[in-house]
Amino acid sequence: MSLTTSTSDTLYAVRRRREHDAWWERFPWWSVIVGVVIVSMGLKIAIDPDYDLAWKNIAPGVWTTIRATIYAFGIAFLLGLVAGLGQVSRNIVARNVARAYVELVRGIPILPLIFTLALVIVPDVSAKLGFANSVPQFWRAIAALSLIYGAYMAEIFRGGIQSIPTGQMEAGRSVGLSYRQTMRYIVLPQASRAIIPPLGNDFIAILKDTSLLSVLGVLELTRNARQFSAQTFKFPEAYFTLTFIYLTLVVALSLLLSQVEKYMSRDRVGER
Repeated sequence: MSLTTSTSDTLYAVRRRREHDAWWERFPWWSVIVGVVIVSMGLKIAIDPDYDLAWKNIAPGVWTTIRATIYAFGIAFLLGLVAGLGQVSRNIVARNVARAYVELVRGIPILPLIFTLALVIVPDVSAKLGFANSVPQFWRAIAALSLIYGAYMAEIFRGGIQSIPTGQMEAGRSVGLSYRQTMRYIVLPQASRAIIPPLGNDFIAILKDTSLLSVLGVLELTRNARQFSAQTFKFPEAYFTLTFIYLTLVVALSLLLSQVEKYMSRDRVGER
């Protein structure tokens, strides 16, 4: 019996046991607690005029936060894929350059790295390219987040690729496929099952870390909340509303990603 078959049988048996548990043991009570918290916060914002005022001043930053998340994730995904492939490459230069990138980024806290990338490296590079002082803070922030999370995603890709048995690569090469073709058509599709869930977690992490962009003056949610509280001294209203928006966004994304993960692993629990 193969390891894959054994794992699938075990997961299927666990699922069958859970189906026979009492409904209150299987019910996701945590979702009720989170739902009650979100609904209570939403009602507070809808009823109280001060909280409603905070909402009207902070909520416009949602679009900037979502844009920053999508752009940063997309660029980080490409950087992570390239660096991940570089780490498993047989080319000594590619392997060491990719590894150096990952270790350098992971060895520095996010906030100092954002300052360094956005206020030092990006301006220097743009000046050498003839775009001095013309790069908006928003895109400097995107570049910083992308480079940071590209390193974390590189480790996800590396781990996913290395989780595939080496025999898959050998089988692809034996039928005449090149290294790139084997990686593209055989290894990466199989590795996607292990890669997608942690990539989803990084997407949520990027969404939350867009709050750090407020230090660069980007008018996202946190920056709007800070400005509103500074102008009105309504600190509870500002940060309560900010918490509500972030919590709602993260919970919605978590539910969506849980469905994606469930779909990706449906054959492991006998749902085919």
